[in-house]
Amino acid sequence: MTDDELDHLVGKLDLDQKVRLLTGATVWRTGAEPDIGLRAMVTSDGPAGVRGEGWDERDTSLTLPSATALAATWDGDLVTRLGALLAAEARRKGVDILLAPTLNLHRSALGGRHFECFSEDPLLAGWIGAAFIRGVQSGGVAATAKHYVANDSETERLTLDARVDERTLREVYLAPFEAAVEAGVWALMSAYNGVNGVTMSENALLAEPLKGEWGFDGVVVSDWGAVRSTVAAATAAQDLAMPGPNEHWGDALAAAVRSGEVPESAVDDKVRRLLRLAAHVGALGAHAAPVEEKPASSHAAPVEERPASSHAAPVEEKPASPHAETAAGSVLARSPHAETGEEASRTLLRRAVSASTVLLRNEGGLLPLDAGRLRRVAVLGPNAAAARIQGGGSAGVFPASAVSPLEGIRAALAGRAEVTHAAGAHPSDLPTPLDTANARDPRSGLPGVLVRLLDADGAELHAERRLTGRILESAPVRGTRTAEIRALVRPDAGGRWTVAVGGWGHVSLTVDGRLVLDADVALDTADPATVHLSPPYRRVEVDLEPGREVELVARRRLDRGTGRACALAMDPPRLSDDDELAAAVALARDSDVAVVVVGTDEAAESEGRDRASLALPGRQDDLVRAVAAANPDTVVVVNSGGPVALPWREQVSAVLLSWFPGQEGGHGLADVLLGTAEPGGRLPTTWADEAVVGTTPVDGVLDYAEGLHLGHRAWARGTGAPAYWFGHGLGYTSWSYEAVTVPPEVEPGRPFTVTVRLRNTGDRAGREVVQVYLSRTRSEVERPARWLAGHAVAGAGPGEEVEVEVAVAARAVQHWSVGDGAWRTEPGPFNVLAGRSAGDLPLTATTVAGEAP
Repeated sequence: MTDDELDHLVGKLDLDQKVRLLTGATVWRTGAEPDIGLRAMVTSDGPAGVRGEGWDERDTSLTLPSATALAATWDGDLVTRLGALLAAEARRKGVDILLAPTLNLHRSALGGRHFECFSEDPLLAGWIGAAFIRGVQSGGVAATAKHYVANDSETERLTLDARVDERTLREVYLAPFEAAVEAGVWALMSAYNGVNGVTMSENALLAEPLKGEWGFDGVVVSDWGAVRSTVAAATAAQDLAMPGPNEHWGDALAAAVRSGEVPESAVDDKVRRLLRLAAHVGALGAHAAPVEEKPASSHAAPVEERPASSHAAPVEEKPASPHAETAAGSVLARSPHAETGEEASRTLLRRAVSASTVLLRNEGGLLPLDAGRLRRVAVLGPNAAAARIQGGGSAGVFPASAVSPLEGIRAALAGRAEVTHAAGAHPSDLPTPLDTANARDPRSGLPGVLVRLLDADGAELHAERRLTGRILESAPVRGTRTAEIRALVRPDAGGRWTVAVGGWGHVSLTVDGRLVLDADVALDTADPATVHLSPPYRRVEVDLEPGREVELVARRRLDRGTGRACALAMDPPRLSDDDELAAAVALARDSDVAVVVVGTDEAAESEGRDRASLALPGRQDDLVRAVAAANPDTVVVVNSGGPVALPWREQVSAVLLSWFPGQEGGHGLADVLLGTAEPGGRLPTTWADEAVVGTTPVDGVLDYAEGLHLGHRAWARGTGAPAYWFGHGLGYTSWSYEAVTVPPEVEPGRPFTVTVRLRNTGDRAGREVVQVYLSRTRSEVERPARWLAGHAVAGAGPGEEVEVEVAVAARAVQHWSVGDGAWRTEPGPFNVLAGRSAGDLPLTATTVAGEAP
């Protein structure tokens, strides 16, 4: 749609109509305006999947590997294909705007949302982010680059003031967003935090460089609840306040325009941008498809949208989602596409797992395992039987199924080797919500739980069967004051079981009608991720008999402002920590190989909080050491979204990093272990035993005092070395770097090409990520010790030599001149270094940057 056509539509609206469009109509929807053919646009969280508007486990989603894993592929084509898969999922769910990708950087290894971001390096983050954006938008769905800018940690994230000097902002933290704009991103999200004293929804950085210098013509949407003023935000380049209605805009904004505090031209520009976005996603004009009206989500206070009936609502005996069915106690996904489409999607997700898996260590060539020589395999660790596929927070989705490492390895070795399992450690005390495998609805008798909504007198207003005891969103029924979860469980062992209820406010728990817990849980945070998604649990131990069914009832009062989440969880008696570890060691000792799966989960890595330490939770380090002592052929699989300390890394034969691998994680891991697929990943961030910088503001201020020197750049200027450098990854063959060729002189403002010759010196075909870095021996301006300038992928068979060309952008030899307010090239020699990681660069050459005209 042309600018003239957009101007014509804007001119047909009065002020009140225009202002209404600039705030959300609901939590996840923008406003509609029939007078100009504009329908509502639907937004949804990402980036690991498309959840849709609600938080309902019955509405399943394809679940991708975490953003860290996508970046670990260093493969733009694959990431673009995965982005296109998300676009198809979005269209299936009626979603127009995907709130992804997250382009914030891994400034600190302690960042709680690390798994949702791509890299510590601005070039790699921007390159992978641009590939993701192209894939999503190729399907007519808007990508949303977030969170602009310096939203790189979770501690005090709603209010912290990031103090970042201008050059560091330009060269590091703004750089991925600039790449997103160059890729044509249609939307961008302003962050909660402030930068240099001004909250981002009011910050001048939205105008310059974003909309001015870079020419961004899309919509700046706020993070949810981040617009906290009328005039300041409206006169800035903030366009859309979400969710809605927003008390600071709406009528307040119209009044500010009428009083002259906000020029109507500013409102017109915002509306014009919104209409341009609507045209991109098919929400504007005669062909705009209608969107089905759905209730608002759990991010709002309890919504009273449906009047209570004089009769209790019947329980539906069929699944609420058209994409799931219940059979034999398990949830089976119906194909959202044709059968071949679902198969192709799962194949792509499985390929993404192997492509992102990083082989950190492989002493003696233990990997890949020879399946023909295996008779007994011990698969150990707390993350082996449980599929830890994603981190916590708003990025969470509900897969129809998820393959654990144990399931994947058993499937791959079926009929060939015995696969045994023991947890060996219990790193998290997070209770396990009931599900279809261990609970049934007492009213229908079907697997799952019964959720009832009650009024102030305890009368039932609504009831439905759900598939999990962790309810993030129940039906929004007018008059609801209490949410109740009921379930029948039949313990398979006797003893002291732990039963837990989750939620804010007043909670209670009964076992067979006996009150065992009654408590008030004070709300102590304003962070929406914690309020709505991660309420605390209260636990109690009860004695249960094996095989005797009991009824559990958890209730939670839905006080306004405390979210809608509630949970009923149950865990069996367990061995002592020493006995649990001993059982794992015994299996390892009697096996040909031990695969130990350790890592984190949403209790350790989540939106809304940062980590206090990089240490693996619980006694996982003890488990690895003990297993390695019992069996020298030990493979450790690290299942985490971000870096963890690996103090035992020299004591084990092999270490694989699987990240949060998405729903096909177990199958993809088995492919790598048995050599069906290459471990194609390379580290997108440095792994060390400690964080270089922290995440805790001082008096509300987080000082980015390290400037340009974050991640591998910080380690390169020090005297020590990290555990594993940025870019590291071994693969299943070996490579010899033989020569590098560079142009003798670089023309200012022009890209150049570096040619690298290398040879596959191993006995199998392989893939290598060739990386090029620059440095400068003497410089008049401060620079990193070295910085990433480009990369390319080489593929070759055994003994083959190959040449790759690495494109280096003009920006690689430029710096931001604060005095000139422009990019400048310092003339003189630049060192060109080529190799396989930031710490392994065997080839060097020199090129000279010429004088600017």
